[in-house]
Amino acid sequence: MSELPKDLKYATSHEWVKVEEGNIVQVGITDFAQQQLGDLVYIELPKLGRKVTVREQCAIVESVKTASDLFSPVAGEIITINEAAADEPEQVNDKPYQTWLFRIQADDLADLDHLLDADAYQQLMNQ
Repeated sequence: MSELPKDLKYATSHEWVKVEEGNIVQVGITDFAQQQLGDLVYIELPKLGRKVTVREQCAIVESVKTASDLFSPVAGEIITINEAAADEPEQVNDKPYQTWLFRIQADDLADLDHLLDADAYQQLMNQ
């Protein structure tokens, strides 16, 4: 398993989050999640302009083994989706921390307070 990037936040549901300028939040799935899922074959991304709430199911990743819901880490609006990842889901398997899936214009970055830092997420995976 790859080293967890320290500049990201992590959800207990195995999404990673990167905060960008202007209250924009980039979301992907962790290396742990993609390893558990296996080879990804399909990603259903949220619709542009969709309003989401904290921990709302907003996307789906499917592998040869199973499907898994993805949840929004913040309330806000979906402003960008990564169509290249949807077209080639194996990018997530190959580079999980470089392959974001969608971006949200966050209403309030305080929503991120429930997320874990890299050390806490590592402890969760070790349980």
